[in-house]
Amino acid sequence: MIKKKRKQHRDSMEEKEEGVKLIGSWASPFSRRIEMALKLKGVPYDYSDEDYLVVKSPLLLQLNPIYKKVPVFVHNGKVLPESHLILEYIDQTWTNNPILPQDPYDKAMARFWAKFVDEQVTSIGLRSLAKSEKIDVAIKEAQELIMFLEKEITGKNFFGGKTIGFLDMVVGSMIPFCLDRGWEGMGIDMMPEKKFPELNRWIKKLKEIKIVKECIPDREKHIVHMMKIVERIKAASKTT
Repeated sequence: MIKKKRKQHRDSMEEKEEGVKLIGSWASPFSRRIEMALKLKGVPYDYSDEDYLVVKSPLLLQLNPIYKKVPVFVHNGKVLPESHLILEYIDQTWTNNPILPQDPYDKAMARFWAKFVDEQVTSIGLRSLAKSEKIDVAIKEAQELIMFLEKEITGKNFFGGKTIGFLDMVVGSMIPFCLDRGWEGMGIDMMPEKKFPELNRWIKKLKEIKIVKECIPDREKHIVHMMKIVERIKAASKTT
């Protein structure tokens, strides 16, 4: 079952944009980052929330039959899955407040780090950690990956430079506003300020941005949600 709500975010220079819809989940970092981009661009949109841990709605299965996952972005009847692709589409369609770097090399590296976070950090920092019998070893492996991001943000206000951008949305939605809730639920202090001062500075700055604050899931509710995912990972590992 999906809950429909109307969210309107308008730029003062822009009339209502036709046919912009987002199917997402309140707890999903992949759909939350899309909302950040739409809010930054001032694009109004219809939003449908999926309780995907319970059941996948007919609408989701119809629009994304291959991956059967959120987010799904619809613009004037055109359907697009996968959050990185959606973010790039949004940036190229609404050119105000650009989120991707203009320089080709910087743009390529933003894509590289985004893939690193969604694939490597998520895999080691959640799936492997939840299944590990040697928790200290798993934490060390995850911290080694996160240290690459610590070095990348050093000396910068944001990953995108002086203002929030593509990589800030990806890293922010995934690590401090998603994985960290799972770590907290497991009793793990994965990113102590002494070890990761630059990332913690960046997180504090990120939380001050209005469009980001509006997209951060409720902490207590999210911890409960993440622990359900952790338990599912553990249960699945015992059957394989």
